Amino acid sequence: MRAARLLQMLLLLQNRGRLTAGQLAEELEVARRTIHRDVDAMTEAGLPIIVHAGQGGGIELGFNYRTRLTGLNPDEAEALGLILARPMPELKALGLAGAAKRACAKLIESLPDAPRRHAARAQSLFHLESEALPEDPRVEALAKAVREARIVRINARSKTPRTIHPQMLAASPEGWAVVDACAPDQPIPLATCGDINISSKVFLRSE
Repeated sequence: MRAARLLQMLLLLQNRGRLTAGQLAEELEVARRTIHRDVDAMTEAGLPIIVHAGQGGGIELGFNYRTRLTGLNPDEAEALGLILARPMPELKALGLAGAAKRACAKLIESLPDAPRRHAARAQSLFHLESEALPEDPRVEALAKAVREARIVRINARSKTPRTIHPQMLAASPEGWAVVDACAPDQPIPLATCGDINISSKVFLRSE
């Protein structure tokens, strides 16, 4: 939690310039004393933090310091990609859908190479539209199968199991659905899939 706050503080100082401890505390929703402790920690870590005392003072980055979001783990980059790709009908109603799409694309592009690839790949594997869905323990297992391109059998214990190549998971107000690469135009509602069996065998994904 603290590492994320320190990174956010670093980006605030980078993008906005000099800010007071009060402004940083308000942005990060912490106490001013927490900001002062974080500044000490960043200074000890070797970051060029400059503190100006008195009226008109504040905290800023020195030496034209710039950073990028290099601290994202693969799963964090994946989550960020999905957050940025999630549709927001409210923005469309406000006439900002196009601007939001461009802003999200710029944020993804600003990432270093590896996190950018993870974020972009997540956007191609998962499509999210619904705000709230009932919990289903099969979703996490299917997501892993989608990531790893593993062959899956649905309705595995029935007399008529079906073998699919799960290319994408999609969430909509109607619920979860899995897209079979063998029949991509016919998403399969997860509610009809019954038991699933994930094979150790993989299929060749068509990117």
